Amino acid sequence: MAEIIILNASPRAPKSNSKLYADIFIKNCKEKTEYYNISKNNHTELCGKINGFTDLLFVFPLYADGIPSTLLGFLKTLEKNPPEKKPTVSVIVNCGFFEPAQNDTAVDMVKLFCAQNGFPFGSALQIGSGEAILDTPFRSFAERKIKMLAGCISDGKQRVLKTTMPLPKRIFIRASTSYWLEYGRKNGVTEEEMRTMSIEKF
Repeated sequence: MAEIIILNASPRAPKSNSKLYADIFIKNCKEKTEYYNISKNNHTELCGKINGFTDLLFVFPLYADGIPSTLLGFLKTLEKNPPEKKPTVSVIVNCGFFEPAQNDTAVDMVKLFCAQNGFPFGSALQIGSGEAILDTPFRSFAERKIKMLAGCISDGKQRVLKTTMPLPKRIFIRASTSYWLEYGRKNGVTEEEMRTMSIEKF
């Protein structure tokens, strides 16, 4: 029987989409689970808690095409403070891009850590449009794949699962552009300022 420790590596973990994804996982997982947020000051403590768990699930957003600094810092500590019996590592990674494949590099980074440090790698769920999907009628697409991931971890299977909103890409781009332009207006940022590549120009 699996026992799963879930670590949220989002820089804004308590109020993050990663927390919502973890909650859905816990709801759909038949195994014992424990959930923790990674913070700047609890790396060593969490390394100690990993002992005794069969599985470790990282939940995090894509940052600059890779893992967030929150997770990178924790992995450096875990490398120096490994558990006696290393659990199988799985991941849920979400990105604001439409394509789930945008998360490939982040998953490969975790796989590389596992290979270099003797941790078995289990399954991965890559979610595209992850910043929006839970607030749309397509929420069930994410929930279904999270339930499948829970089953994979429970059964000890290795799978790569992917999902996104079932929309034509042009409609997604149009909707996301409108959202961010409106978000900018609410915060006093013009479209010109948002589109510039020169951050010091304004």
